[in-house]
Amino acid sequence: MTKFAFPALIAASAVALSAGAASAQDGPTLSYNVGVSSDYVFRGVSQTDENPQIFGGVDLAAGKFYAGAWASNVDFYDATDAEIDLYAGFKPTVGAATLDFGVIYYGYVNEPDGADYANTEIKAAASIPAGKGGLGAAVFYTPDGFGAADAATYVEVNGSYPIAEKWTVSGAVGHQAYDGAGDYTTWNLGAAWTLTKTLALDLRYHDTSEHDFGKLYDSRAVATLKAVF
Repeated sequence: MTKFAFPALIAASAVALSAGAASAQDGPTLSYNVGVSSDYVFRGVSQTDENPQIFGGVDLAAGKFYAGAWASNVDFYDATDAEIDLYAGFKPTVGAATLDFGVIYYGYVNEPDGADYANTEIKAAASIPAGKGGLGAAVFYTPDGFGAADAATYVEVNGSYPIAEKWTVSGAVGHQAYDGAGDYTTWNLGAAWTLTKTLALDLRYHDTSEHDFGKLYDSRAVATLKAVF
């Protein structure tokens, strides 16, 4: 597994990210995020042994370029305490489409010797407006995945649509493929409620095609409260 993306926060972050991108045309801007969640689910799999998550990050936007850092607690049944992600990329536009080319490093605090959790992914994504909402697709690739995994590819399609002034529904379907065993498909569907200009609540259902892999791959409902400022 690798660890980047916030599928439960697609709708909750859309307004804040759009505003940041627009203001970045006048110079570099910083934004911050912090939140809590009933479970840290990444690509359908719990990263906290089905326990709550506390997370936070900072993002720098400068024109079409961006960079950032993000951290969260994790529970891998060992001494690993936290995940720290570093990322950067470039977001050009082609017609109505916004492209996103980036690189993400996933590091882990107190990772045991030989665990080989730390890894790097490259990303290519695109999104287009669809009426009041949007559609997107992304590919993530790593030559040396999380733990014992070798090369791995994750492909996803996603979409969001506002259904009321403060409500947006969104969902995604993705497939995680490895060189070797362990492939699975995942999906999520949920709704975000904008409480204030900076605070949003996301309620989301996650599932995977491989419950036989263990409880961390089971279906689950997750509530996330996130602030962006």
